[in-house]
Amino acid sequence: MAQQTRDISEVPAVEVITTAAIHLMSAAAVKCGLAEGPDAADHLDLDEARRLINALAGLITASAPDLGSQHAAPLRDGLKSLQLAFREASVIPDPPGQGPGEKLTGSVV
Repeated sequence: MAQQTRDISEVPAVEVITTAAIHLMSAAAVKCGLAEGPDAADHLDLDEARRLINALAGLITASAPDLGSQHAAPLRDGLKSLQLAFREASVIPDPPGQGPGEKLTGSVV
């Protein structure tokens, strides 16, 4: 445990935040049906995707000032892509500004 604590203490906060965001993005992409392979549609779960995208939007919005545009811009782009993918996958579209994460980011349509 001491080794793990020491190791994590050496990791910059930007890297920890970015890694967490990438994990949320990856999980949301799978839940939006964007996984590769013939069984990608089997993983579609928009309820779960909404939760993951909301969490991602909160993380990016809260941390963007500390990350700087160099790190925050690609995360915002990835978030927007997921928000649009969610809208495409949804049978009943959310009104503008009501999609996942849009209360924090603004409407993506």
